[in-house]
Amino acid sequence: MESMLKTRTAAFATTLILLLGGCTTPEPTQTTSPTPPPPPTPAATTPPAPVTAPPEKPDPAINGEIEQYINKLAARGYAREKQGVWIQSQDTLLANYNGTSPLSAASVTKVATTVAAIETFGPQHQFTTEIGINGTVKNGILQGDLVITGGEDPLFVWEEAIGLGNTINQLGIKQITGHLIITGKFYMNFEFDPLISGEFLQQGLTGQNWPAEAETQYQKMPPGTPRPQITINGGIKIIPTPPPNTKTIIRHLSQPLGKIVKLMNMYSNNYIAQMLADSLGGANIVAEKAAAAAGVPPTEIQLINGSGLGEENRLSPRAACGLFLALERDLKPYNMTVADIAAIVGQDLGVLQTRTAINLGVVKTGTLNNVSSIAGLLPNQKYGFVCVAIINGGADADAFRSEQDSILSQLLQQWGTVTTPPPELKPTPWENGKTSGSQIINKPAS
Repeated sequence: MESMLKTRTAAFATTLILLLGGCTTPEPTQTTSPTPPPPPTPAATTPPAPVTAPPEKPDPAINGEIEQYINKLAARGYAREKQGVWIQSQDTLLANYNGTSPLSAASVTKVATTVAAIETFGPQHQFTTEIGINGTVKNGILQGDLVITGGEDPLFVWEEAIGLGNTINQLGIKQITGHLIITGKFYMNFEFDPLISGEFLQQGLTGQNWPAEAETQYQKMPPGTPRPQITINGGIKIIPTPPPNTKTIIRHLSQPLGKIVKLMNMYSNNYIAQMLADSLGGANIVAEKAAAAAGVPPTEIQLINGSGLGEENRLSPRAACGLFLALERDLKPYNMTVADIAAIVGQDLGVLQTRTAINLGVVKTGTLNNVSSIAGLLPNQKYGFVCVAIINGGADADAFRSEQDSILSQLLQQWGTVTTPPPELKPTPWENGKTSGSQIINKPAS
């Protein structure tokens, strides 16, 4: 088991450190009692009005510049039908080239997953993992099993396991004679396999022989945080449902969904995206919800997963813009902005740190072997902000990124760059201290 864990954890070391340690304000797992999550927001009874402009009659001057951009790519041998652009300001169309054609969009697909998740659960939703026992506790020993019922938390990592272990210790449990039972959809360290997730959890609960990334996360927790001390004698067992007579003793709440998708989009984390898509019912449900939210025909959003891995994931440039505009609309009732759940160029860490030509833009990018895409909201003096989506197909992602930055920089210079974004593109203190944590709800029988 140890060698398998070392191999697997090494693959996630950088991602884990970036996700939890690279944020501007990392938040440690709490062992106090967080507020239970509200029920999911019910789906709207009537479809929202379209947020994109009609595809006809774009601004002649701006559309002409986009045609020159496409001509430049075509002169280098790139197929025109694999390129698409959509630019609009409020309800005014500024540019449309192939804008309603579904094109391979790579990780811009994650915006569809974001919209579907926010509309289904709400940004303050927290995924619940229940911890139960099947037995009695005496002298620090649980005579029975420790039962973990997963609730599809996509961001349960080392820090969560350490905090949970300390909460279990607070209940006087230091040794378990039975098994660590995993049931439900329990993920740890972005691992879909429940057995490997269970092995990670068991290792985290011991407080000893942690891999380097676990030690790194422990060092970022508040000074004086104890190392959990839990020995599990019986190994790990995977079963479909909790054993009879299981008593829930702890409820663990995830980070709020808004923060989960913010991190997902900052670092373009494919595992989180797919876990969220699965929690919604799969790629087809995500596509259906996303198309309805953006007000575009279902043919303009075609997905095989929630992450964007695979050229079969297709969005039209209009749909990509529509998704960002739908997010802006959907977040207003929560007094939130798109900047709360997508990356801000020049302010957030992650995959956009080198895209300085679009400074202060709130965007999502995507890259595959033959795809480079970018979509989001760009602040400027003339319009306040514009929604832009550019999808390029062909075998040179680096060249595409350079050309995208060049045309967008050219347009922003004409519209007037800004040093402060408009209110619609500023982050808000929406979390208000809400974070992940473990809540004791029952004391074990002695």
